[in-house]
Amino acid sequence: MKISFENPDKVNGLLTITVEETDYKDEVEKTLKDYRKKANFPGFRPGMVPMGLIKRQFGASVKMDAINKFVGEQIYKYVKDNNINMLGQPMGSDKQEPQDLEKPAPYTFMFDIAVAPDFKIELNGKDKIVYYNIKVDDKLIDQQVEMFASRAGKYEAAETYQEGDMLKGDLRELDENGNKEGGIEVSEAMIMPSYIKVDDQKKLFDGAKVGDIITFNPRKAFPDNDTEVSSLLKIKKEELKDHEGDFSFQVTEVSHFANHAIDQELFDSVFGKDVVKDEKGFRDKIAEGLKAQLQGDSDYRFLQDVREYCAKKVGQLTYPDELLKRILLAANKGKDEKFVDENYDVSIKQLTWQLIRDQLLAANNIKVEQADVQAVASEMARAQFIQYGMNNVPDEYIENYAKKLLEKRENVEDFANRASDMKLTQALKNVVKLDTKDISIEDFNKLGEEK
Repeated sequence: MKISFENPDKVNGLLTITVEETDYKDEVEKTLKDYRKKANFPGFRPGMVPMGLIKRQFGASVKMDAINKFVGEQIYKYVKDNNINMLGQPMGSDKQEPQDLEKPAPYTFMFDIAVAPDFKIELNGKDKIVYYNIKVDDKLIDQQVEMFASRAGKYEAAETYQEGDMLKGDLRELDENGNKEGGIEVSEAMIMPSYIKVDDQKKLFDGAKVGDIITFNPRKAFPDNDTEVSSLLKIKKEELKDHEGDFSFQVTEVSHFANHAIDQELFDSVFGKDVVKDEKGFRDKIAEGLKAQLQGDSDYRFLQDVREYCAKKVGQLTYPDELLKRILLAANKGKDEKFVDENYDVSIKQLTWQLIRDQLLAANNIKVEQADVQAVASEMARAQFIQYGMNNVPDEYIENYAKKLLEKRENVEDFANRASDMKLTQALKNVVKLDTKDISIEDFNKLGEEK
């Protein structure tokens, strides 16, 4: 075997590999022997099929597979041994001449290799980057208290309808005479008038009490929501065209949603039994959780600012654009060149950050272990439970759910990237000079809108 690499402009590489018969012969013979052991040909006992017959039947495909395997292994070995920072996959070169594998070796194969631009990025105490410290104030704590109280709240019977209340009643379809024979009738239909977008229809329910009969038009009340109307009338969407008239709604129940009282029962439901004893402790515990959550938001923003800072510091990099577009086109099955062109700039920005990130990880000796990935999986599992209002889920349930998340390969890759980002963030906070700025959550969110 002979292998050579040309890289005149530093980013477009041409790798040429010449394969001799000795490079693949042993692999072909081994594979054909295995085929012979398993081959089932009429007139021959298993394992006794003549090798000549095996070669005629399978020789060409086995030879091709062996050559492809050998070439692939040698390409990646050469790239690794020579520290070539290859981008994407090798692509068959336009300079490749046809090779007739039915003829004796040697065979020559040529591949275009996209090489990452050569640059160096370093960060130290001379690099000043903003770090936003989000303040946990009373307003933010009040919002969390309201959220927990709302999640634990319930509907209670009320005498008169007020905005946000729920009404239960009996629906009956009407005609011009006020009673449609064979029309739709729905018992215990539920309506939340606050969701009605048409004012004249919404006002019909103002001050409604049990026993009141309200005449309204569902199609007019929810003009752009066939799903809502079909659900209310208990019919299919395609049937709505036959029921566009008025309906009567006799109120049988008015329900007002009330938040849970700020009491021990609420404290226990959120943080576990007797973890919190009073409202002050409840607010302190909420503040503690918010601080950890908001630090995560601050860290994420910091890493985004690091990304922008490093991109400016590195400047415009030269890429093998045409070759990269070929690689992207091959990687995005079902997409065309227009798609690649439209998304190329975004892809290059992401690629540039990936190259910068790799250098920063190496410079700070950051490696991701299995324990790091598991920790991120547990964090994500806990966050999902919290999203559904389950703050005091036992660790055993968290770990079991984390294991399920890790069963998916794409999740493992995402968690590994998150773990490395978290480690990199913590490392860089101790490397660069932080320009710490206290900020409210409202102003912090506005920063995101400006991006």
